[in-house]
Amino acid sequence: MANPLVQRELVAALRQRRMVLLQCGLATAFSLLVIIRWPTDPRMALAGTRSQEVFRLFAYGLLSALLLMLPVFPATNIVRERNAGTLALLFNTPMGPIRIFWGKLLAVMGLAGVILTLSLPAAAACYALGGISLRNDLLGVYVLLVLTALQYAALALLVSTYATTTDAAVRWAYGFVLLSSVLSLGPHQFFQGTDTYLAVFGDLLRSASPFAAMMSLQGAGGVGAVGVISSSNVSGRFLMVSLALTAIYSVWTIRRLNHTIFDRARDAGQISDDQSLGVRFLRRIVFLVDPQRRSRAIGPLVNPVMIKEFRCRRFGRLSWLLRLIAVCAVLSLGLTYATVTGTVDWGVETIGSIMVLMQVALLVLITPSLAAGLISTERESGGWQLLQMTPLSVLRIVWGKLQSVILTLMLVLCATLPGYVVMVYIEPGLRLQVERVVICLAATAGFAMLLSAAVGSLFPRTATATAASYAVLLTVCGAPLLIWLGRDAPFGHDTVESVLVINPVAAALSVIRLSGFRDYQLIPGNWWFLGIASFVCLLVLIGQTHRISRPR
Repeated sequence: MANPLVQRELVAALRQRRMVLLQCGLATAFSLLVIIRWPTDPRMALAGTRSQEVFRLFAYGLLSALLLMLPVFPATNIVRERNAGTLALLFNTPMGPIRIFWGKLLAVMGLAGVILTLSLPAAAACYALGGISLRNDLLGVYVLLVLTALQYAALALLVSTYATTTDAAVRWAYGFVLLSSVLSLGPHQFFQGTDTYLAVFGDLLRSASPFAAMMSLQGAGGVGAVGVISSSNVSGRFLMVSLALTAIYSVWTIRRLNHTIFDRARDAGQISDDQSLGVRFLRRIVFLVDPQRRSRAIGPLVNPVMIKEFRCRRFGRLSWLLRLIAVCAVLSLGLTYATVTGTVDWGVETIGSIMVLMQVALLVLITPSLAAGLISTERESGGWQLLQMTPLSVLRIVWGKLQSVILTLMLVLCATLPGYVVMVYIEPGLRLQVERVVICLAATAGFAMLLSAAVGSLFPRTATATAASYAVLLTVCGAPLLIWLGRDAPFGHDTVESVLVINPVAAALSVIRLSGFRDYQLIPGNWWFLGIASFVCLLVLIGQTHRISRPR
């Protein structure tokens, strides 16, 4: 018997106008991935080196597109039905939890199938060049992509059962995708070459990353740093890990699909101000910032919109911010400690690039989640009309919202500075490089905030605004690197440098003198671009808020 959920959700998704635009954009992008490295010399090498380079670039681009586009649909699926009231009706049908889950999972896999089908013409062009095997290369890449889509679709559906809003589901889904696909490569990069249990753990942990599996499948010529690629069969282990994780996520989600999913009983707790003086003093010492203490009144010189954002946003509470800062500071100092006392000589460039990549990944992860919904959340909930009824002007409302994001990002950046301070103290000659890296990170944070806020203001729904902000920001940070992969053939040095100027990640890596980026002079060109682009995004944000504030 056919599952009615597959037809309902798949057809409904494919009928959307944005899905048509997405399909056209993906088909164009896949074609460009092949064209930018298509051979210009009429004589082809017998070893098929150029065709392998073309296929390698295409494979990484397709994997990145899949991880960027796919998690949005399953992450918002169940939470949207629960908020709309249709999930309870679905539980009252003869369909059990297993059929409900498989119906939703197959619908998502249908969307993944559409994405993979759009890439087949470009894959056929790569195969026509010769030098790649139909079974080992082409089929192996598509099997890995299907397993990746299956794993992250099941993970996003599980996230959707716990989230209370669609934008929170999108944030957590992208966070888990980034954690398991990119950040899981970090421990192996740190401890590879050492004879410790941490090196074994890092080697096993990277088996959960599809990028590590793709690098292993593509061979030693893949993209990545030393320590990411090795002779071990990472792709084979990824097959087993992916199937095991998919099974765990599926069983977990099926057990959640019942009427208990609506039960969210929580302990009301007790306000600390109502307890004895001794208890209040003890809680202040233990917690430093007591989350159960009554907040003070808003001062006359403080923007009330900023306070409202801090108190309504989960990670805006001071207790959560201190935890985030503590984690960032410990990681920063840990990286510096590994540089000074590590048994492997990584060098300043290697450890600096790792710190830059982790900090940029943190900024890319949290900034859209903070800034994308500043305006769209108010429009979706009806709070924008209430804000207009206050004596506050539109500019002060927008500035108050931006202040809440600016202060959070400043705290995050300050928490990552101790590692750089220790590095400069140990080796004073690094002071100029560290100063430029800090400027790059600050400019990246400002650009990411204004870009996310401007893109998010264009959409009336928070989930769409968050997904679009993540897509645009990740495109700016990732797309120029595809051109960088084609350096020397077919793109010259000047062309690659012109493209990398817009990439804040490449600018920071060029400052830290990482191999592959040290030959490009991206500073101060990147600072000028980020400054001008941030100003344009600010104008878009102000213009859009004025447009939606006009009487109707």
